[in-house]
Amino acid sequence: MNIDAVKNYFQDLQDRICAGLSQIDGHSFVEDNWNRDTGLLGGGGRTRVLAEGAHIEKGGVNFSHVTGKFLPPSATVARPELEGRSYQAMGVSLVIHPRNPYVPTSHANVRLFVAEKEGEEPVWWFGGGYDLTPYYGFEADCRHWHQTAFDACQPFGEEVYPKYKKWCDEYFYLKHRDEPRGIGGLFFDDLNEQGWDKSFEFVQAVGDSYLDAYLPLFERRMNTEYGERQRAFQANRRGRYVEFNLVYDRGTIFGLQSGGRTESILMSLPPKVEWHYAWHPEAGSEEEELYTHYLKPKDWI
Repeated sequence: MNIDAVKNYFQDLQDRICAGLSQIDGHSFVEDNWNRDTGLLGGGGRTRVLAEGAHIEKGGVNFSHVTGKFLPPSATVARPELEGRSYQAMGVSLVIHPRNPYVPTSHANVRLFVAEKEGEEPVWWFGGGYDLTPYYGFEADCRHWHQTAFDACQPFGEEVYPKYKKWCDEYFYLKHRDEPRGIGGLFFDDLNEQGWDKSFEFVQAVGDSYLDAYLPLFERRMNTEYGERQRAFQANRRGRYVEFNLVYDRGTIFGLQSGGRTESILMSLPPKVEWHYAWHPEAGSEEEELYTHYLKPKDWI
């Protein structure tokens, strides 16, 4: 179990993703290095944010490596066998909110969790994935996003992509709205059954494929003309994003319960959001098509 190798990979991945996104936007991410040491909590990270860019209205690409002497309730309720263990968690988490409503929002995360107790073997697992949240649907974009995810999974077995694609569809679902957050992608957690080396190799395959999945869509749509109607719909749909992250997202809940850095945890929230009472899209519109065709779990390949 080489934790330093994972940390080096995560930091390099953060660098590469920021470089790729900065090149497409023309502006650089601002870095905020932070540390915490409360006695019970330790560690730190690099929060990188690009705000009010040419094409990225708000984007954050974070690396963190945090430690704690006791696990928060969100961890021990699901895994009671971890009660009384110290932990360390590290990973890269990102959310990109584009300015143009025809460019989808994207989220990605790769992470490692290790729980330790003196005299016992460490309990560890990897998790992560990426998902896409379009405001206006395009078949070609959906196919490209999922084909890239499929290709990343393929060397690890035929069953991997269908399994993690289904998990993503089920996880990024707003139960109170009875609708998916977007068109999905990959989601996996508790990954350790194939051993350390194979699990880490898969995490790298997923992390390395993110830019290949997202940048072509961004470049294809970022200069599409739009107006106030499209921006208003984007703001309304962003509200769903906020609802999911604050109500359901495991990473957000864990971070807040474990005393994490609030600014870094909530960097995923969009800059401009609207909620409208009992709003419904106009029949036959592009906005309605998002609900009737794209926000439906399906095989995009």
